[in-house]
Amino acid sequence: MKTITVPALTEQLDTVLEFVQGELDQINCSPKICNQIAIAVEEIFVNIAHYAYRPDVGDATIRCQVSTQGQPQITIEFLDSGKPYDPLKNDEPDTTLPAEERRIGGLGIFMVKRLMDTVQYEYRDGKNILTLQKLV
Repeated sequence: MKTITVPALTEQLDTVLEFVQGELDQINCSPKICNQIAIAVEEIFVNIAHYAYRPDVGDATIRCQVSTQGQPQITIEFLDSGKPYDPLKNDEPDTTLPAEERRIGGLGIFMVKRLMDTVQYEYRDGKNILTLQKLV
């Protein structure tokens, strides 16, 4: 997997998006799928930047691999050494309620789970590891 490590700061978002897009450029990925992946990457990275190390700052490592065996697929892993946190354990927001009646939070990971084919979390060796996969 190709790897990039950046400070977990929102100012690094463009660097992370360019890194992932560089991997997608190797295959024939439709603009729609590229956009879905960019939205998911932005949501996860910004959450790491805002919450993983609060109030301090740490690093985020993003690993990316494109597989072309069978149907092309991209795997993106986000690793941080921040507080252990499994975003997949949260209850999904009730999207049938009007926005002003909904509980705050959870919409971003809900969206990521809808945009990606697979989303997995594990805490291993002192690191949060969130893995996204999408057929491209």
